[in-house]
Amino acid sequence: MSERYNPWWFGEPDPTYIAWVDSEVRWRPREADLLSLEPFSLNFLVGPRQVGKTTLVKLVIHELLAKLDPNAVFYYSCDELVDYIELGEVLDSYLDSANARGVPVPYIFLDEVTLVEDWWRAVKSRIDDGSLKRAVVTVTGSASIEVAKGREAFPGRRGGGVDITLMPLSFASYVEALARLPLMKGKGVVGALEASRANRVYGERLSKLFRGFVASGGFPAALKDYAKYGKVSEDTRRSLLDWLRVDWSRAGRSDGYMKEVLGFILWSRCSPVSWLGVAKNTSIGSPNTAQAYIETLENLLVAKVLEHVDASGMVQHRKNRKIHFTDPLLYHVFSGYSSTPVDEPCLVEATVAVHLGRSAPVYYWRNSGEVDVVVVDNGVQTGVEVKWGYHPSSKPRHLTHYVTLNRELIPVFLASLGN
Repeated sequence: MSERYNPWWFGEPDPTYIAWVDSEVRWRPREADLLSLEPFSLNFLVGPRQVGKTTLVKLVIHELLAKLDPNAVFYYSCDELVDYIELGEVLDSYLDSANARGVPVPYIFLDEVTLVEDWWRAVKSRIDDGSLKRAVVTVTGSASIEVAKGREAFPGRRGGGVDITLMPLSFASYVEALARLPLMKGKGVVGALEASRANRVYGERLSKLFRGFVASGGFPAALKDYAKYGKVSEDTRRSLLDWLRVDWSRAGRSDGYMKEVLGFILWSRCSPVSWLGVAKNTSIGSPNTAQAYIETLENLLVAKVLEHVDASGMVQHRKNRKIHFTDPLLYHVFSGYSSTPVDEPCLVEATVAVHLGRSAPVYYWRNSGEVDVVVVDNGVQTGVEVKWGYHPSSKPRHLTHYVTLNRELIPVFLASLGN
């Protein structure tokens, strides 16, 4: 069964890599450079469904094959395995073959390993018995909590391994993939604002690209659809939704309840909500159950929850929360699924919040007024107000650093935001 996943053993091309080469829009994720390839290493690569984890792995494999014996590279998609016993048999079969061939360093890639019950037991036991002492193992998964649980099973057993999260393309990466403008980049809010001054010369082009990004988001398949057809195909939308439905069903969540929760998030239009509010506005009834549904969306990396932070920097866990989806495409997919319209100013606010949250903790503040996003970096709070449509705002007294992003500046700012 392993043979069909490893065509390079027979001198045949890999279909995923060929599809990447033939694509009209292609890019190599920077995260590919972060994997540790020195033995022994156990790497964890996590990201939402259809974000490109498999493609990243296949690009790394292609680069390894340029300098290694093809039999030194082993890839396996774990979606057909039931439990750790079957996974162990797959690993033993490959390791026996690699040892017989004198492979000095086996490179093992286990894709969507969190679909396998107690998968970590198969890997951990073979680390402990020395079977993997010369290996580089990379495992991928779509559920962040499941990956985290597995990671906790390997104290002192990771070697040089690293943790990598692959998310949909940021707007800056989207621009690089489609336009390749020579943009300056800055770190954090201040750095991005400074870089924006140089990049404003491309403002009209960036605004046009941002309109596309708002429509397609950063999922690779959707980006390719939009570049080719000017819209995201129904097949791409349906495929993403179908996989997510499988994932939250595996987590024990009702499809009907989840549809109501997603509709309520869209209906709330970025207003802070409570678990009780979610429960009362759906058929769920219980605040604890409502919280569990939101946490499942967080676990699948499709929701970002912003808590309230006060003037002293203390997070107020009992306050209401803002719930954002992590990519514009998710707003459109969940809108169709729940029959709830998308509020574009909210989508843009969420896009800014999620982008800023990739490199620093993000919250919100509300008293007599509200600050859409509060970035906390090294203990310093920076307020960011997102004004896609017109609404009055004023700088709170406790915030020394406060930035207003309007319709013209938002695309330039996000394009200038370094990873």
